[in-house]
Amino acid sequence: MDKEFFIDRPDLSEEARKKKYLLENDPSCRSDPMEYMDGMEKIDSNICELVMKEVNSYDWNVYTGSDVENALARETCTIEDFKALLSPAALPYLEKMAVRAQGETRRHFGKSVYLFTPLYIANYCENYCVYCGFNCYNNIHRKKLSTSEMEKEMEVIAKSGIEEILMLTGESRAMSSVEYIGDACRLAKKYFRNIGLEIYPVNTDEYAYLHQCGADYITVFQETYNVEKYETLHLMGHKRVWPYRFDSQERALRGGMRGVGFSALLGLDDFHKDALATALHVYYLQRKYPHAEMSLSCPRLRPIVNNDKINPRDVHEKQLCQILCAYRIFLPFAGITVSSRETAQFRDGIINIAATKISAGVSTGIGDHEQKYSEKKGRDENAGDEQFEIADSRSFSEIYDAIRAQGLQPVLNEYIYV
Repeated sequence: MDKEFFIDRPDLSEEARKKKYLLENDPSCRSDPMEYMDGMEKIDSNICELVMKEVNSYDWNVYTGSDVENALARETCTIEDFKALLSPAALPYLEKMAVRAQGETRRHFGKSVYLFTPLYIANYCENYCVYCGFNCYNNIHRKKLSTSEMEKEMEVIAKSGIEEILMLTGESRAMSSVEYIGDACRLAKKYFRNIGLEIYPVNTDEYAYLHQCGADYITVFQETYNVEKYETLHLMGHKRVWPYRFDSQERALRGGMRGVGFSALLGLDDFHKDALATALHVYYLQRKYPHAEMSLSCPRLRPIVNNDKINPRDVHEKQLCQILCAYRIFLPFAGITVSSRETAQFRDGIINIAATKISAGVSTGIGDHEQKYSEKKGRDENAGDEQFEIADSRSFSEIYDAIRAQGLQPVLNEYIYV
């Protein structure tokens, strides 16, 4: 997409407004979400087939309390047991699920809680996703950090004590090339021990390049695993191609990444099925790549700037807790991350039960860590706009102290490079 499309302006051009209108109102103007675009790598894998076979046959209404009790009584949670734990029939058993989940967490992770912070280095995006604050038609302040600006942000974050960083961009190759992201990884190695990426999906050789530059893991949100719903939410751009996005984690593993993260954005569609698909995506890849580190996150749809296109399907904290407990019981070895989309109270509670990793000192804007988390308080007018509103705005030190106050052990890094 032409860079001029991203220039901040109060109104879109007449041509852009017409295209936007057609994309929203005429499905025939949209590309096939199952058809690969030029340059997209296809890999030979059956993981998608395995996952979607289970998801498409899942009817969460058929499960009973007896099914849930049987699932909790078994030492090993089967796929069928997991389906029962995600069903409405499991809600009355939430306390028992939490006890079982906590036992699995303590057995495999002890009392450790890992900490990281995200760093958004660009918010340009070529996709039109109706629920996202970065979408290309949204009139927000766009920004891409220069090398010196990136280093300044990294210095501020590193001084707080953080040793793991997750770097994010909007999905625009034109404005955030693979080379640009690779340069950011090399720079981050000066300040951090563990580097994650949440960027647009790339091919295997590009993941290999980013790994060589210093990236340890990647996270990709599938958003929703319902292809029909996905098509109505992602109206334009490379993100519209559902299968290419689905295979991102496997391409990353083939490219040498140490770890991969998975997620659906809860609230876009039926959360029972999206949670099932996310966990099965991990489950089958764990068996195919047993050496890899795998993790799940469980974000709920949050308010964004200028959003009038979608209202989230209700996923309340009780349902979120149910999902997280079910994840832990079904996938006892997987990491579980809970982001600052959730409240401080919820995050403080869930790290005692199922979650093993949380973000701290968070900004979802571009280039404003110094203003938000140092003595220079206030919004930087030159900073890029945020992707979504956060709910837990505590600093790194506040969250670190809150973890210790619960008798848990905050962990900044556990990797030694030789």
